[in-house]
Amino acid sequence: MRYSQDHKAQTHKRIIKEASARFRRDGIGATGLQPLMKALGLTHGGFYSHFKSKDELVEKALQEAGEQVDGLCAQIFSKEHPLETFIDTYLSEWHQTSPHEGCPLLTISSELGLRGQPSPTSDVVLKARLEQIESTLKGDNAADRSVVIMSTLVGALLLSRSVADVEFAQRILDVARDHLKQPQD
Repeated sequence: MRYSQDHKAQTHKRIIKEASARFRRDGIGATGLQPLMKALGLTHGGFYSHFKSKDELVEKALQEAGEQVDGLCAQIFSKEHPLETFIDTYLSEWHQTSPHEGCPLLTISSELGLRGQPSPTSDVVLKARLEQIESTLKGDNAADRSVVIMSTLVGALLLSRSVADVEFAQRILDVARDHLKQPQD
């Protein structure tokens, strides 16, 4: 049975969306192509009619994750007190417990960095957040402060996800949130 071009395009998008969620939740290395395709009701062999390699899928999945986060951040940074709202959202219980929906910098980008395979899309995602944060700051060192804020957010969320003690995980988020929201000179 032959499928339309639209069907192939829709299937392509489904694979990317599912991979984006799984890579963020489980990591790239732990996400096998066969289980990924099976979860979508597709065959492992069908993967190669959509992508040349897993690396190509990883890049497309990172782009998908970046676009999802861009949409959320556009809403956040259009509100009153955008930096505080961004910090609260980034260090929220939702973000801590929903890696499949959240920032790809914690999982996909960090794993690519550890593998020595940095991604241009990671640059785009990170620079977009830094520009949004910087736009809310005053002073000559706003660009540097935006790097410190984003680094603290990523680090705090990563640490909170890595500890078994729920109260300790919450303390990490609370301390980082409180510190970042203190007025700067």
